[in-house]
Amino acid sequence: MPRKAREKSKTGIYHIMLRGINRETIFQSDDDYIKFISIIQQLRNNVEIIWWRWVN
Repeated sequence: MPRKAREKSKTGIYHIMLRGINRETIFQSDDDYIKFISIIQQLRNNVEIIWWRWVN
């Protein structure tokens, strides 16, 4: 059974969180992390990022 679709924010502000399954490490190497940051930099041309925090 598919999950219920998320409701669209009235403010347009979303909290996005990234976590590994069972809190496992997401990035296996520095190259993985660099690729992730590169993708975020490309996406921010299409969206406004209000706040960013990296917790390791």
